[in-house]
Amino acid sequence: MDLNFECTMCGKCCHDLKLPLSVSEALLWLERGGDVQFLCEAVPWPEEPAEDNLLAQHKRRRSFAASSGALPARIVVVIAAAFEGACPHLLPNLSCGVYEERPTVCRIYPAEVNPFIELNTQQKACPPEAWAPDKPILMRAHRIVDVQTAALIDKSRMADAGDTGTKALACAHLGIDTAALANEGLTIYLPPRAQSVAALKLARETGDTTGYVPDWKVASNRQETVETLTSIGASSVFCTSLNAESFQYLGFFAESA
Repeated sequence: MDLNFECTMCGKCCHDLKLPLSVSEALLWLERGGDVQFLCEAVPWPEEPAEDNLLAQHKRRRSFAASSGALPARIVVVIAAAFEGACPHLLPNLSCGVYEERPTVCRIYPAEVNPFIELNTQQKACPPEAWAPDKPILMRAHRIVDVQTAALIDKSRMADAGDTGTKALACAHLGIDTAALANEGLTIYLPPRAQSVAALKLARETGDTTGYVPDWKVASNRQETVETLTSIGASSVFCTSLNAESFQYLGFFAESA
């Protein structure tokens, strides 16, 4: 089935977001006066996956190696520009005030960067007329056919993989060392703007992370998860959105004691 799309400039997709950024984009966002969050999740990694396990290989590319006590893990860190209401760069006429330098994820929208997430028009903010059959073709047989969008998706995935070492070092500089168990939640850190800029720049200049395996704690708001992690030697902590101190815990499930 073909999928057609053209932006109607309704501005709905520019509100209430956690906008994933590359390290370079995060620095630009910070230097313009915005703030960024560090969203962290931990993936237990007791052994390397088979090469034909495409989902695991995708997670590996966008994460860095770590340990949590005796448990080998990989940490996924997403740097996001988070805002409530309108994007600070959205102009009154609903055009983008930084259009030529807008983040890659904005250029890609409504396509998905994650190859394991299918584009679902019902989950997008765009009005029905944006998907009308007379609009330019975006996808055919579940594949992006718009050349520019496809190239931007590749660029975004490459940046995601290439930034992992910088993110690992930046987290160390910022004292970020706790991640939620993958698929259960996220830990969300909001360092002061100047500290984020300094940490990202220093991490990018340092560069080489060969042999660097930081120790992280794994957080959950489910007591049974914490007990399971502890039983296999992980450094685990029970926390909720109310008792987390240096970060916010965003759980995907109800708290269980």
